Amino acid sequence: MERNQENKGRLLLIPSPIGDNDPSEVIPAHVLNSLHDINVFVVEEIRTARRYLSKAGLKGRIGSLEFHELNEHTRPEEIEGYISLFDGGTDVGLISEAGLPAVADPGAQLVELAHRNGIKVIPFTGPSSLMMALMSSGLNGQSFAFCGYLPAKTEDRKSRLRTLEKLSAATGQTQIFIETPYRNDSMLKDILSCCHDGTRICIAADVTMPDAFIRTMTVGQWKKSGTVIGKRPAVFLMLA
Repeated sequence: MERNQENKGRLLLIPSPIGDNDPSEVIPAHVLNSLHDINVFVVEEIRTARRYLSKAGLKGRIGSLEFHELNEHTRPEEIEGYISLFDGGTDVGLISEAGLPAVADPGAQLVELAHRNGIKVIPFTGPSSLMMALMSSGLNGQSFAFCGYLPAKTEDRKSRLRTLEKLSAATGQTQIFIETPYRNDSMLKDILSCCHDGTRICIAADVTMPDAFIRTMTVGQWKKSGTVIGKRPAVFLMLA
């Protein structure tokens, strides 16, 4: 049975830098100021969240803050128990490892819990590597789909890439996907081995960072470039 919002706090979705930026470079000032009013946080990794909040201006109060983890290791019953954090009108901040929480992120489970129990959800403005990659790609921004992580095994990943390429060719839709940084170059290798030379691929790595790499070329052009992405956060976009 749904709980009502009486005497319940709100769930505040707190963005974080995508890279090792100073928070003030990528997070709006009003969001950073709002952090001072939050004492309870649900985070993907406590150590990273502490470091971010210290840089964001809460260095002197980190010890007084309450942290709870929500990641791939968190049991469903633990997540359900987090509903008690909102008791007494307590606001709870949700922070993921990078960028906007709850997008390709386990924090979505807390957002779902909040909606199911009548808790007000408030998203704060912050950097989205997906949207910044799309707007920088020159690919179709009118129709696009985020496909999340593709399969880890090479043959399964190639099969998925071929399916996405066919879908993009049939619909004109940009396909957006991501990969664990240490598999970036394997992903690029598979794209070049199984996609058509005319298919356009954008790679956007280290978005918002001084050494950001954002480039769109055809598969044929990528083959000639000899590009190595390396182990850094990257977004891949495809338009056949």
